[in-house]
Amino acid sequence: MDYDVIIIGAGPGGIYAAYELANADHGFKVAVFESGKELKDRKCPIDGDKIKKCIGCRSCSIMSGFGGAGAFSDGKYNITNDFGGTLHEHIGKEKAIELMNYVDEINLSHGGEGTKLYSTANTSLRKKCMQNKLLLLDASVRHLGTDINYVVLENLYSELKERVDFRFLTPVRHIEVEDGGYRIITDEGSYTCSKCIVSVGRSGSKWMEEVCGELDIPTESNRVDIGVRVELPAELFSHLTDELYESKIVYRTEKFEDKVRTFCMNPRGSVVNENTTGIVTVNGHSYEDPAKQTNYTNFALLVSKHFSVPFKDSNGYGESIARLSNMLGGGVIVQRFGDLIRGRRTNHKRLSDSFVTPTLKAEPGDLSLVLPKRILDGIIEMIYALDKIAPGTANDDTLLYGVEVKFYNMEVSIDDHLETQHKGLYIIGDGSGVTHSLSHASASGVFVAREIIEQAV
Repeated sequence: MDYDVIIIGAGPGGIYAAYELANADHGFKVAVFESGKELKDRKCPIDGDKIKKCIGCRSCSIMSGFGGAGAFSDGKYNITNDFGGTLHEHIGKEKAIELMNYVDEINLSHGGEGTKLYSTANTSLRKKCMQNKLLLLDASVRHLGTDINYVVLENLYSELKERVDFRFLTPVRHIEVEDGGYRIITDEGSYTCSKCIVSVGRSGSKWMEEVCGELDIPTESNRVDIGVRVELPAELFSHLTDELYESKIVYRTEKFEDKVRTFCMNPRGSVVNENTTGIVTVNGHSYEDPAKQTNYTNFALLVSKHFSVPFKDSNGYGESIARLSNMLGGGVIVQRFGDLIRGRRTNHKRLSDSFVTPTLKAEPGDLSLVLPKRILDGIIEMIYALDKIAPGTANDDTLLYGVEVKFYNMEVSIDDHLETQHKGLYIIGDGSGVTHSLSHASASGVFVAREIIEQAV
């Protein structure tokens, strides 16, 4: 075989699997195949001036490359089994937490030292949430920040490239089963390995579906999360963010009993565009460096939808809503909460008169023309519920950006070793549909690497 282990994808799962294998005392020959670029070369050409829309790069620097889609996130590692995926259902709750803490130690030793670990343990805010029909989920949160997260990835790559073969801009086209291993087919040639770890993240969902079809690996449809990103003065949420940094809060709507949740909270952060195969959605960042912080906090409000019969394409549903937003606004739409409640479009004058200055240049518009009524009703209910624990959330000038969509891979059939029915073929990270977060994806990489190391003993 050309390699003992080939890893497909250099996102969190692939990186931490490579790290564990490279540090084992077995002399494993490991290669990582990545469709994107090295970290230092990952730069999106959209500058908002000369280039305003996606130009269809060979490889999207936002979604692909070393570090995966999480490379330019705000670097939040949530150490919990309450959200972020169902890894614990495969490997056990204690093992999942142990591995997430281990990943945290690696991050701290590669540039993350000095960053703060927040926790919901013993917080009085839990009671206040319960009194207002809200549920605060348990978690410890390590916030690296977009800046420190980048430093950690730089240091990891600097260490790994000496012991692991990285092949960038080399998308894998097919995986073939061979006697004693696997053949990885690329445009530049084919390579063989004894073990193969697939960690392609959410951006590799369509490719993952094709591979599962070719190898007869069963799959099930997954959910899609649809909603908006809220931006408001940082002071309104400071009692939450100062203590918890990120508070994962769930609300069950009175009208439909749908669950609406907060997601990706960014204290003193910025709202940003996210480009997924030409579809522009919205996301948020925050920085550890005070010089890069703003006066505003942003977070997503999301409603999950899961389709099965007769329509199964949850991601396709989310894509259609995002495309409608792009069609109406030329990209992301922003609307004042007060205008939404009054049933009118936000225009440039109303936005300029707002007490909240948007951190993202977006087109003023009307989100009620984009989001389905049931989802929008749930978001409005949630804003009024949050207003009870953080007065001012429902102010007229609170900004809503749309749409925010979180796509999830279909759930791939894997066993408790994260292995398919083909022995030696592992599927990990968000590409498996099992994990939905940096910490869970990273932990899954460590878990599988240790499985391979144990088999070699």
